[in-house]
Amino acid sequence: MAKNIDPELRKIGDYLKLEEDSVFVIPEYQRPYSWGIENCDKLWQDIVDFSENKSKDNYFFGTIIVNCKDNDTIYELIDGQQRTTTFLLLFKALLLGINNSIAKINNNDEDSSGLLNGLKERRRRILGILYKAEPEEISERPNIEKDIKIYDKLNILINESNNEQFKNELNTILKAIDFEDAEKKVHKIPYKQKDNRYTNFFKNFKFFYNKIFTLQGSEVNSIAKSIVDNCEVIEIKSWNVEQAITMFNSLNSDGMPLNDADIISAKLFATSKSLNKGEEYSNIWKELLEHLNDAKISNVIDINSILTQYMYLVRSKNGKMIADTTVPGVRRYFTSINTELIKSPIETCSEMLKLAKIWSNIYEYPIIKILLKCNENAKLFLGCYFNRFLNNDKEISETEITLLAETMLRLFVILELVDAGYSSKYFKSFLFKESIKLTDATISIEEIVQDFNSHINENWKDKTDIETRIHDYDRNLLVYVNEYLFAKEKNIDFNLNSKCDIEHIMPASGHNLLEIRKDAGIKDEEEFNGIVNKLGNKILLEEKINRSIGNEWFRTKVSNTLSDKIGYVNSCYPLAFSLANQYKDVEKPYWNKDDIEHATQKAIQRISKFIYEN
Repeated sequence: MAKNIDPELRKIGDYLKLEEDSVFVIPEYQRPYSWGIENCDKLWQDIVDFSENKSKDNYFFGTIIVNCKDNDTIYELIDGQQRTTTFLLLFKALLLGINNSIAKINNNDEDSSGLLNGLKERRRRILGILYKAEPEEISERPNIEKDIKIYDKLNILINESNNEQFKNELNTILKAIDFEDAEKKVHKIPYKQKDNRYTNFFKNFKFFYNKIFTLQGSEVNSIAKSIVDNCEVIEIKSWNVEQAITMFNSLNSDGMPLNDADIISAKLFATSKSLNKGEEYSNIWKELLEHLNDAKISNVIDINSILTQYMYLVRSKNGKMIADTTVPGVRRYFTSINTELIKSPIETCSEMLKLAKIWSNIYEYPIIKILLKCNENAKLFLGCYFNRFLNNDKEISETEITLLAETMLRLFVILELVDAGYSSKYFKSFLFKESIKLTDATISIEEIVQDFNSHINENWKDKTDIETRIHDYDRNLLVYVNEYLFAKEKNIDFNLNSKCDIEHIMPASGHNLLEIRKDAGIKDEEEFNGIVNKLGNKILLEEKINRSIGNEWFRTKVSNTLSDKIGYVNSCYPLAFSLANQYKDVEKPYWNKDDIEHATQKAIQRISKFIYEN
């Protein structure tokens, strides 16, 4: 019979003091340790202020929710892992500070005997909390040999989170003899410098250590006593993980709220455990996160994106996208609307892993980068198309994905130009209907392309109106499209680098602006403002090159002979490079308003042809 929920107001020292056979556990689905210096600084200031004010009331640090398992020997941290981990790091820093303060006190100094006794009591208390040490094991003063034996007994927290890269970091710090030993043994992140090479665990521990080692022994004793005996949390114990998670969602806590992925993962994991498939599920989930956490692809998709894509995919397969364009929340969909997904955790997680692997194969294709630059919603419908590849070993060819992605891009280019929004019937409703075809492997891509052609030609018959809108366009998204289409037109390789800028060929600002306008044949500021942001005056340029040439004259930007600067000729972007080649033999090249208009007309023809002639 399940036990009732058991809330209890507890001193932090008592909350952290576990029985010999008990341990805190961070479950597989929890997020990594993410508290930073700013969180620790606020915590420290709160503690110092409370200690200095000598209030008779205890200080409250929020609610902790634990799920009790295995005869109350395992305490899973549902809410409170960030604070619990941080308090353990703080207690270790306090222990080192106390050891240092005790070592400075002379045994024969009667005036310091009270302080010495207080510090010894704080030391015994913290050793008992962190390492479950018995009083008879603890030496009167710090003793390296005896203390090491105590540290080796460490068994207070096990981190099972599939999201945590540095699971052993906390224990490495807690087992360290002193600060130098901890610094030597903790993980150093490759290619990072100074404190950036350390994990959050060590950075926060170092923060507390530095704060404590600036204090006098009496201050260390006072703060240690305040933390251990006068700061409190409400510990809520539950004996059912779903009950604990539901309770968490209904409480206002100081901790960071669990997001949709945390909740869904917890329910999937709980179901897999009940099916005796917990380890299998954990391995798949871990592999899924490893794919998504890859530095290259993490800017494209994350776990919440995959969950949303999978929801769209399943709804499309079930035909739900035609009747209703209202999209439910991801959490509600998985946990209330379509609970079959939770009941089949291995299949659900395996299919999301396959989605992630497909993204790993295609995310570098130029058309994918351009498409997602134009509209993030494209991910959802590409995900529906990926359904065709989830249950076979066939890979999507670049040719095939390019055809579909370009077709979708045409619609999103129109969305960028017209007054109707994404939620209108011209875009969202149409895409929802097409998503059902996208999931169905029996329907050819050619048929889907024809649907897009018909939709575009029926709803935007006035080609002249679209071309006028392109002419008047002064934002930036179509600059990427124009660059991509120019590269395709000239059969030039194109790759969208993450560090690229929108370059104004005729500068939009700068100290040479009046002279540049004069050379360009522009009579006043009004005329200048009317043309400087036109599509024909904008190209893509590497951030490094753009920073170098700044607001230079056109003849400087297209120069092939400068030795101390870089310019368009050094760019991998086709329009910049072609301008350098076009003007390489011109003695004093200028870029004027007629050049901007000519380049804009070329862009109009290029984009219009792309929209209407596919």
